[in-house]
Amino acid sequence: MLNRKRQEPAARSGSRAHQTSLIAHGTVIRGDLRFNGALHLDGRIEGSVCAESEDAVFTLSEQGQVHGEVHVSHAVINGEVNGNVFASERLELAAQARITGDVHYRTLEMTAGAQVNGRMTHTEESQATRELPAPAMAEAAEAAEAEAA
Repeated sequence: MLNRKRQEPAARSGSRAHQTSLIAHGTVIRGDLRFNGALHLDGRIEGSVCAESEDAVFTLSEQGQVHGEVHVSHAVINGEVNGNVFASERLELAAQARITGDVHYRTLEMTAGAQVNGRMTHTEESQATRELPAPAMAEAAEAAEAEAA
């Protein structure tokens, strides 16, 4: 019964956010890891972690370790990262978080006790070049010139 309730919202929204992959404590992955949905890491990754979807969530537990870069939209870190962290949307650093590397984030939540040994850089929302409409007076002048010609 509980399982059915979990599946209904995922089916309606079409989101993969409810698909969670778990890398258990004691597991070591050597190489880069790409994922969709959610990834919960209790083990160790020696390589980069990269989310392939914009709604992906990466959670690093107290026992978890990453020795490489992290590129995700949303990250919750409570373990150790030796490498740069790029969180395009939200970065949550829990009390046991230890990051040795630069951190790039859009929104940051940092609990007392978390440590970052590197630069912290706030990144703005990517703003596409916007073309402003021509002022009404300029358009009227151009239209008058066109009629006169």
